[in-house]
Amino acid sequence: MSMVDVTPKPEIYREAAAKGQIRLRAETVRLIREGRVEKGDPLYTAKIAGVLAAKNTSILIPLCHPIPITNVNVEVKILDENTVEVESTIKAKAKTGVEMEALVATATALLTIWDMVKQYEKDAEGQYPYTLIQNIRVIKKVKSEFERDCY
Repeated sequence: MSMVDVTPKPEIYREAAAKGQIRLRAETVRLIREGRVEKGDPLYTAKIAGVLAAKNTSILIPLCHPIPITNVNVEVKILDENTVEVESTIKAKAKTGVEMEALVATATALLTIWDMVKQYEKDAEGQYPYTLIQNIRVIKKVKSEFERDCY
């Protein structure tokens, strides 16, 4: 087992975006909207968690290369009465892609939301029958010798 050798590859512009959702009780989403979550603002905290996760992806994923990330953007929004969506976009000039960074940022942001609202999501037995993280996927991948070609 070893990392893929990217030594001979040139550094080029890389970009990837990933998206996912968390389904919550309507009451929980209402608390988020009203700014009444006891732990603080889950949407803002999720953004910070996503940025930190992207920057530490190679520590979390054993054979993932450390990449000199040049930009991380994590967007968090309430889609409807039961769903919060996270979309993370990562940019770099590197020898390998940034899909893992985008996925890790998205997953970590969603997990952070769950952690911050779990007290509202538990049922009478302390279980989470309504809470669901879903559809985490890469929605965009860009690879170009010139950044200007990507827009």
